[in-house]
Amino acid sequence: MAAHTQKNNKPGKPGGKEAQPLIIAKTPAEEQRLKLERLMRNPDKAAPIPDRPKEWNPRAPPEFVRDVMGSSAGAGAGSGEFHVYRHLRRREYQRQDFLDKISEKLNRDQDYLDKVEQNRREAEERTAKRRKKREKLKQKKLMAKKKKVEEQQEEEKKSSDSSEEEQEEEEEKEDDAEAPSFIMGRK
Repeated sequence: MAAHTQKNNKPGKPGGKEAQPLIIAKTPAEEQRLKLERLMRNPDKAAPIPDRPKEWNPRAPPEFVRDVMGSSAGAGAGSGEFHVYRHLRRREYQRQDFLDKISEKLNRDQDYLDKVEQNRREAEERTAKRRKKREKLKQKKLMAKKKKVEEQQEEEKKSSDSSEEEQEEEEEKEDDAEAPSFIMGRK
């Protein structure tokens, strides 16, 4: 027990924690600062992150209404009936507003999905058009390359034909040089 009291400097404070003075936040900024300081005292501890609040749903309307009242409930009925009528009316208006908001949200979501689909189709059309253009250009380049190769082959063929003809002409010239030259009619 003596070891326990030596460990704690102050009696009644387990773990040797120092006493924190009670600070009351006067402004929201101070309150936030105090919360951050408390979180940062122990950074290894997980910070509590609250779940997202659930969306409010109105109560479903009753399937069968036993005591139907009209707007005259405030005029001719007892003093308590008007408040009941007003509460029912307010709840029904809230329910209708909620349904209107839900339908508007669904319409916006559907419009968004339609717009996304339309954008996707337009992008696909542009891509297809550009792909077709690239293919056309590729075919054109391929045809030009083939034509160039064919022209080179023809040129080589012509040059080889002409070189053969030149060789034949040279051979004929050589043959002519070896032939005896004489002039007719002279002796």
